[in-house]
Amino acid sequence: MQGNLPPEAQEKLEELQDLQETAQQVAQQKQQAETQLTEAQNALDTLEDVDPDTGMYREVGELLVETDYDEAEDDLSEKVDNLEVRVETLEKQEQRVEEQFEELQGELQEMLGGGGGALGGGPDVGPGAGGA
Repeated sequence: MQGNLPPEAQEKLEELQDLQETAQQVAQQKQQAETQLTEAQNALDTLEDVDPDTGMYREVGELLVETDYDEAEDDLSEKVDNLEVRVETLEKQEQRVEEQFEELQGELQEMLGGGGGALGGGPDVGPGAGGA
């Protein structure tokens, strides 16, 4: 913003920028985990249509290693469970970061003497700005 902000306000602004970066990183991690979860669920669904006696291979690095139906099913089920927990954790983290952002944004607005919410039309005040 401007160089004439009080030091406390400048500090809050920097914290807001850091939180914004954190929010973007968490959102990206969540999207990747959701993609992996979808892929693992699809593989598990596909496995249900496969004859249990069918020869199967799994990828280990750059190698294909023979595996059996039960092991493949167990591995995929475990992967799905772990990814569901990961996505849930990232959703909670995303929510905490958003709450911290809104709190800091409110503190900064108070410091700048405005309860009116005009921070110079800040970038991500967003559609949920009415929830203050």
